[in-house]
Amino acid sequence: MDIVRPLRILHCFRSPVGGIFRHARDLAREHSEAGHEVGILCDSSTGGEHEDRLFDEIQPYLSLGLTRIPIRRSIHLGDFGALWESYKKIKSLRPDVLHGHGAKGGVLARVIGSALRVNRYSVARVYTAHGGSLHFSRRSPHGRAILSMERMQEYFTDALIFICDYERQSYVRKVGIPRIKARLIYNGIDDEEFAPIPVRSDSVHFVFIGMLRDLKGPDLFVDAFARTERRVGRPLSALMIGDGPEKVRYRRMMVERGLGNRIGMLPAMRIEDAFAMSQNVVVPSRAESMPYIVIEAVAARKAVIASRIGGIPEILGYDSAALVAANDPDDLSRVMAAAITEPHWRERTMPKPETVRAVFSSSVMAADVLKLYREALGFSSDR
Repeated sequence: MDIVRPLRILHCFRSPVGGIFRHARDLAREHSEAGHEVGILCDSSTGGEHEDRLFDEIQPYLSLGLTRIPIRRSIHLGDFGALWESYKKIKSLRPDVLHGHGAKGGVLARVIGSALRVNRYSVARVYTAHGGSLHFSRRSPHGRAILSMERMQEYFTDALIFICDYERQSYVRKVGIPRIKARLIYNGIDDEEFAPIPVRSDSVHFVFIGMLRDLKGPDLFVDAFARTERRVGRPLSALMIGDGPEKVRYRRMMVERGLGNRIGMLPAMRIEDAFAMSQNVVVPSRAESMPYIVIEAVAARKAVIASRIGGIPEILGYDSAALVAANDPDDLSRVMAAAITEPHWRERTMPKPETVRAVFSSSVMAADVLKLYREALGFSSDR
């Protein structure tokens, strides 16, 4: 990455949790190390101690600082206040690039970027959906309204980034063929992450790692776990690692099914520590775009059992035996049982880490994103 023309880059997103947060942190670090000035603007009401630690780690790379204001998940009158506070802060930072992530982040970056351009300020408005609005269906009035807003916002966008081919196809099918510059740039992780993570002596058979909300399928994990015990004919063990609004409900579900002593719950933690808890990572999501957890787990030499949704088949392989039907706990339990009873199941089923590394690299991701920033600003390739 050249540093002849350093850029001022601000990432805007709502919740500092999960894949979007990881994506923004990786870009911030890579671009900062390449000589650019980077900042983050996100919600102040979500995240916990784990996210605070991640902010502490990324802070040295944020020369434009970290700005946190209240940003609600759903559309609300309070959005106008958040928009105004964001506008004042962003205007003072004078960024060259506003990169919005997810639906709310995309609105902030594109609306504020457009307001700055009205005032003759040059700024590139870049948007990555990360699933977001694309999870909605055109069959519902609400979904049609959300997707129509996405189409309208193209007029305020200089470039789109799709993090997987599934996301690109979903956009074309639900929103339309992009009328602006668009690129497919896969999520990526560091080369150092492609190393085995051995399990602890007190490891469990299965682990769920992620936000505790129905979209991610914790309830499917509990149901499938119970069915897997019946399939193999013996008690098993599992952990659910993460935080979220439905944590109490999932705990109650486990207790009601008599699984409270065999499925433990732990708060969100560093992914390396979570992977040490089990050799088998279950990703039962109902909707995804390109989840980092699958890339990270394959890199750590874990066995991954995942829903056949979003960009997951682009990581594991479209014909992978590790893929299960979405929203189907019985199919999920079938593969969970195979993973712990069939010899060498992981070695036979998982893609080679070298193959994954060749495609899902954070350095390649950051270089391609930076190139798109420059194109959106109208810079020639040698500046």
